[in-house]
Amino acid sequence: MTTYGLLIFDEAEELDFVGPWEVFTASSMLRDHADTAVLIAERDGPVRCNKGMRVLPDHTLDDHPPLDVLLVPGGRGAREAELRNPAVTGWIARTAAQVSWAASVCTGAALMHAAGLAHGRRVATHWSYEDTLEARGDVTVVRDARYVVDGNLVTSQGVSAGIDSALWLVGRLHGPEHARAVRRYIQYEPAPPYLADEPLVGQA
Repeated sequence: MTTYGLLIFDEAEELDFVGPWEVFTASSMLRDHADTAVLIAERDGPVRCNKGMRVLPDHTLDDHPPLDVLLVPGGRGAREAELRNPAVTGWIARTAAQVSWAASVCTGAALMHAAGLAHGRRVATHWSYEDTLEARGDVTVVRDARYVVDGNLVTSQGVSAGIDSALWLVGRLHGPEHARAVRRYIQYEPAPPYLADEPLVGQA
């Protein structure tokens, strides 16, 4: 059994945690519901995310079950309020010391750095935050990878890249064939329109 704990906070980027949540819960379903995923916040009550989605946590920082995997999303909250919140960064540091895997998505890497977990590590973060994170020091920002694994720390670039890293993680926990089954179930086959090097329809 694997227990996934996903941190949420005001102005967290929605897909940063909802994407991995879908991967983790689909993985559990395909394993006869052997695993558990929970949302954890500093306090009880609704959390208003970056784009306005309101989410209710399952647990607070003080009353969650033991975790095997910790996931920290990004968003404006990660870059601003939570970065200066010792209750959250301290909890991340303590919890990460007890889990098998710690992961971040997007600017969640800033919280990992503030908690001390990214020091001396190779990490990924949102493209717009790479210089800022690197300037904090004692971290190597990898700019050409959707996700980066350094020891038991998994960090990913912005928003949708969290799905990639979550799929890698369930593959590491439960095998590549299982991860392929999860990917097929959620029909994750990225084929985005309007790529930078793709001409618009009708253009010469």
